[in-house]
Amino acid sequence: MQKKQKGLVWFRNDLRVNDNESLTLAIEENESVIAVYFFDPRHYEQTNFGFKKTEKFRAQFLIESVTQLKQNLEKLNISLLVYHQKPEECIAEIIAQNEINSVYFQAEWTSEETTVLEKTKSRTPNYIAFKATYNQFLFHPEDIPFTLPLVPKVFTQFRNHCEKATKVRPEFTVQPLSEENRILNETVIPTLKTLGFTDFAVDSRTAFPFHGGEDEALERLKHYFWETKKLSVYKLTRNGLIGADFSSKFSPWLANGSISAKTIYWEINKYEQQIEKNDSTYWLIFELIWRDYFKYISMQNGNSIFKIGGILDKNYAWKTDKSTIQNWINGNSSEPFVNANMIELQQTGWMSNRGRQNVASFFAKNLQLDWRIGAAYFEAMLIDYDVHSNYGNWMYVSGVGNDPRDRKFNIKLQAENYDGQSKFQRLWLQQQLF
Repeated sequence: MQKKQKGLVWFRNDLRVNDNESLTLAIEENESVIAVYFFDPRHYEQTNFGFKKTEKFRAQFLIESVTQLKQNLEKLNISLLVYHQKPEECIAEIIAQNEINSVYFQAEWTSEETTVLEKTKSRTPNYIAFKATYNQFLFHPEDIPFTLPLVPKVFTQFRNHCEKATKVRPEFTVQPLSEENRILNETVIPTLKTLGFTDFAVDSRTAFPFHGGEDEALERLKHYFWETKKLSVYKLTRNGLIGADFSSKFSPWLANGSISAKTIYWEINKYEQQIEKNDSTYWLIFELIWRDYFKYISMQNGNSIFKIGGILDKNYAWKTDKSTIQNWINGNSSEPFVNANMIELQQTGWMSNRGRQNVASFFAKNLQLDWRIGAAYFEAMLIDYDVHSNYGNWMYVSGVGNDPRDRKFNIKLQAENYDGQSKFQRLWLQQQLF
């Protein structure tokens, strides 16, 4: 009698059931499937730059996301095991206990994730198949019109070629498994306290008042596209600073994979057919292509995205003055517009795209501080931290990445253009007079 095939889905930054290639493959190829997610303790420790790798805002968002993933997997009769441990210390045991044949996971290529994968593989029998999928892209790596070494150094060239030559693949759909194959699951999702944090109240001023999880992401999509039709004015409002609806706010769900870039793309496509197609509907696709681009740049350049010289290997005289860094963090710099954005980040884990460009430019170009310290602080604080976009954008703004013009922001002019009446600055700098 032939043994039943059993699959393990190892969730990382793909915390969804819709359009999840790893999950779809596992269900197609196995009679029973279990899933696992790790709250890796290393992600809550302090880095060399003195910040926690993950602060409370993203930790809470992640707890909510995993909680919803567990519920959605249960509807497919799949148990999600959750551990507050290192993956390489647990997966071999899970495989042995559950007689797993294959492990399915989303491919990651940055150094920490690669190291964890290699350690995990080294502790499992050779006959276990590890099956990686590239499901975090808009344009799949097999479909772009470049080999990896030839991905252009300038975004516009990448975008133009991909738009002409690459089709976005359809979404993956999943079918429930038989209920009899579900295993007993006594694992518990950690609390903020377990991860080393205290509970906190959400700041009423935040521009991101949303929760984590796939259902929340799809609800936001519905609201932003169909209920309010804000997509139609996205390009006009995206540089806003106050409120939830000046931009799509999809980035936190995209970052941990609660929604896929393809799902958003195909919904834009539907919107363009049923409501209207304009510069704004295109611009959200444009932003998804930027997100892809930074993934390809990190894939192409490896650990260079974390080096002080960046991918250009530029040699600047960066400073590391602790009091200057602390003043930037605490909103005590010479620029009120920078200060307001930094206090928003400190209090909420969120900052607008316009704000991010300004505070990063000020940090690197005005204060001439080591850009990697700013990037590490963003990594700790941002709800929507994504390794590729974060380090790609910081390199870009700091003159060591993909900006051919190496520009420097005029902060006062930016404040006039985007916060002319100082409403945003007043919101976050209540003690300061204008």
